[in-house]
Amino acid sequence: MRRTVTRLLAMTALALPLILPATPATAAPTTPARQLADVIPVPVETRPDARGTFQISPLTVIRTAPGSVDAWQVGRQLAETLRPATGYPLPVLPVRATPLPEIALLIGGADSRVGQQGYQLDVTRRGVTIRANTSAGLFAGTQTLRQLLPADIESPQRQRTTWTVPGGRIVDYPRFAYRGAMLDLARHFHTVDEITAYVDLLSQYKINYLHLHLTDDQGWRIQIDSWPRLTTVGGGPGTGVDGVGPGYLTKADYKAVVAYAAARHITIIPEIDMPGHTNAAQSTYPELNCDGVAPPPRTDTAVGYSSLCINDELTYRLVEDVIRELAAITPGPFLHIGGDEAHATTDEDYRTFMQRVLPLVSKYGKRAYGWNEIMQADPPADAVAQFWGTGTTNTDLAEAAARGNKVIMSPANKAYLDMKYDRNTRLGLSWAAYIEVSDAYGWDPATRVAGVGENAVLGVEAPLWSETLRSLDDIEYMAFPRLPAIAELGWSTAASHNWESFRTRLGQQAPRWRLQQVDFYPSPQVPWR
Repeated sequence: MRRTVTRLLAMTALALPLILPATPATAAPTTPARQLADVIPVPVETRPDARGTFQISPLTVIRTAPGSVDAWQVGRQLAETLRPATGYPLPVLPVRATPLPEIALLIGGADSRVGQQGYQLDVTRRGVTIRANTSAGLFAGTQTLRQLLPADIESPQRQRTTWTVPGGRIVDYPRFAYRGAMLDLARHFHTVDEITAYVDLLSQYKINYLHLHLTDDQGWRIQIDSWPRLTTVGGGPGTGVDGVGPGYLTKADYKAVVAYAAARHITIIPEIDMPGHTNAAQSTYPELNCDGVAPPPRTDTAVGYSSLCINDELTYRLVEDVIRELAAITPGPFLHIGGDEAHATTDEDYRTFMQRVLPLVSKYGKRAYGWNEIMQADPPADAVAQFWGTGTTNTDLAEAAARGNKVIMSPANKAYLDMKYDRNTRLGLSWAAYIEVSDAYGWDPATRVAGVGENAVLGVEAPLWSETLRSLDDIEYMAFPRLPAIAELGWSTAASHNWESFRTRLGQQAPRWRLQQVDFYPSPQVPWR
């Protein structure tokens, strides 16, 4: 085996100059030198070393330890990211050592603080070494490395430049375990290609959960075999806001999205909203209504008028069927049951419903997750609440936090990506607030709601509702540049929170987004490059 590896290394060194295209003689474009702290989210600790600058060359290899399949997979993804712009082969070699300049991806041996999601990145003249305790940590480290390289690394074709990484050490790990985004498929369906394109962008900023809002009054977007008309009718032609957002995910589609996201260390969380926000189901199956009469389909943006029939056993047959089928194709730990804006359900009926439904989530091996209203039903301590209010007090939430329930922070006037930037924004709504980039960045998840402190906060999430969205460009325009602000709040320490630093680093992302063809909003608050 040793002889085979030695031969491979020798052949690689000899062959690389032959297979590389000639470097154009024209001068390379210049870009400002990168610094270790120039990334988003900002790392916990950086120790620059100007003497340790490393340059990726035609001879550079990506090395992983023998037998480390997870590290090899991260290495393969890194190589696929770097090859188009550099034009270099960057072979991924599962070997103990090489005589070549290398990017080493190693599980184990990192700083003790990095935990399960962090990493240690060392750059010397000899190469780059990323160490982590898990493949998720290695992947996070490669996303930092990606940002440390010149912006041209995002080009889909070879560029005339040098590929220099600043020297020194980064030790980095997240403040909160959960850093999420949400995409609404119910008000307007978004295709598998659009979802996976969003996943690619999220993964660059160390987002590790994507919450898919799959059902609402305007559409049902996930195949349920035991209730087949939910998609063919409830998600069919004429559904969505203004009747222009039809479509749904088959189970095969959903599994493909789950697998694609998992390969980028993002966990999919499905949401079935209930007992309100259910008109798409009730207009499809009349028997789900207390009077047996189907209401007409809804394509407007009103909320709060629908409710499942709380005292009918058929309701719980539907709910259990949906939870069972969805849990079976969801490897992640959470299943979101909605629970918000159930204004057509009495408080007593709401509690009755939740006390029947919450155990069903556990029955099928998932952890219950819902909007903060579910805390009115005194759920078990492992249930997670997602705060979406605009205020700074919520008695039910504070009491739940005191009982041990964890909270995801998504205040609508700070974290909702569908809110307009200002009154002239061509997309979005404004019922919660106008949210400029400084507003999205200017809050602390651990102090936002009285009685819900650092230990009670599981993380943050940036929801993107799709009443006004129609395309991937629309998604990108509303998410960027605010999504990176929420990502930094979730990952970086509270002490590192600094608007002037963030807006400067955010401005440096513009060349990357242009090369990636991201349709971002050029906020006047940011000094764009």
